[in-house]
Amino acid sequence: MLLKTINSKLTIKAALLVCFISFNIINAQEIIDDEILAPVEQPKDSVVKKSRIKADGVAAVVGDFIILESDLDREIAQLKAQGADLKDLTRCELFGSLLESKLYAHQAIQDSILVNELQISQTTDQQIQGILGQTQGDMQGLLEFYKKDSEEALREEMNEINKNRYLAQEMQAKITGDIEVTPEEVRTFFNEIPEDERPIFGTELKLAQIVVIPEVTEEAKQSVIDRLNEFKKDIEENGSSFITKAIFYSEDGSKSDGGRLPTMNRKQPRMVKEFRDVVFSMQEGEISKPFETDFGYHIVFLEKIRGQEYDVRHILLRPELTQDAIQKAKDEIDEVRAKIVDGSLTFEDAAREFSDEKETKFEGGQLTNPTTQDFNFELTKMEPELYSQIQDLQDGEISKVLQDEDRVNRIKFKILTVTDRLDDHKADFAKDYLKIKNLALQDKQVQAIGKWQKETIVDTYIKINGEYKDCDYQSNWLKK
Repeated sequence: MLLKTINSKLTIKAALLVCFISFNIINAQEIIDDEILAPVEQPKDSVVKKSRIKADGVAAVVGDFIILESDLDREIAQLKAQGADLKDLTRCELFGSLLESKLYAHQAIQDSILVNELQISQTTDQQIQGILGQTQGDMQGLLEFYKKDSEEALREEMNEINKNRYLAQEMQAKITGDIEVTPEEVRTFFNEIPEDERPIFGTELKLAQIVVIPEVTEEAKQSVIDRLNEFKKDIEENGSSFITKAIFYSEDGSKSDGGRLPTMNRKQPRMVKEFRDVVFSMQEGEISKPFETDFGYHIVFLEKIRGQEYDVRHILLRPELTQDAIQKAKDEIDEVRAKIVDGSLTFEDAAREFSDEKETKFEGGQLTNPTTQDFNFELTKMEPELYSQIQDLQDGEISKVLQDEDRVNRIKFKILTVTDRLDDHKADFAKDYLKIKNLALQDKQVQAIGKWQKETIVDTYIKINGEYKDCDYQSNWLKK
């Protein structure tokens, strides 16, 4: 009963999250009067079904925001285009989620939550480029779909949408950000779930790995340092363009945008420590000396300082790996694997002694699930690449040597093993504590949001028109 209610709420919210990540064309406008209603033929599809529409219809008003009749129709079209399964969601439930989003955004403005305009603009750029990438660059088709006369008009509206979505997210975070659950609350939550309604967790594995990374020579490191120094000199002394050099030479994904990185902020650090230390010690217009991070060697151009915000570009070069270094790493992990297989070395001891992956070596190679933060990986939710590497392994079996890569290392070698396997099972408080804790936390957050909504709806001007007056909402949007 309790869990079923929680799961129902969470399922709806998870489905609607997609709705707000897409650009739901919802405008912040002046409050306007209802328009004349006109009857229309009703499609059979329950999600898109409408008994009537408005010529220029305002479906609802929440504070200073309006929701147009067309907003929900366009949102449904967008969700279907993304492959979302809407069969279990009614039109009223989707409309209720739009009301909720506008309430968050409205209250965020009342609470003076600030918006990073540059970040909003960058988000819009990424969205447009992402869509154009899927539609072979069809900007005209994009404009027609969103009924805009120009790219500028589209960007302006999308900026407003992204701004409102940001406000809604920040308002939600403000409501739930400080909520925690104690061990006793977790236990109470679990005990209140009837035995026959406790969730079933799928097969879970515990995995361990040993990673050997080819060593970069000092000569290779010095080579990229010298090259970055040449770039710096050419820009400062000969007037060459930092942006052009980033486009042609940088080995980072930002190269297509001239090495531009997301705005850095002293209050909200998002870069690695070495990068931050360099940037926050520079003057506007300055180019740094080459410096090293886990990703390689950089030079940074501090383009603009705006209060606490820093606009930066960078060029990243990675030292070349020699064939000798690659072969040496391969030989080393082959030897380690052989010792584990013949029993002269345990996997845990080998990881602590030979693995180059600092995140796992001191845990005997044990991998941490990034989602749950424990050692268990649910088989059906495992990343496809990792699943393909362990799907045929029996407990205690050592995989063949695999060549892999990541954001930092272009080549690395690894071996994996399954250290434990837990088949499908009903939730157990001891074994599944972290999962149960997350459910308890979500339940407490849902309750906090419900309480906030109830209080805020009372104090906010809300008007719902037409067919949406007949919806049976979970929240008191109709103020009955």
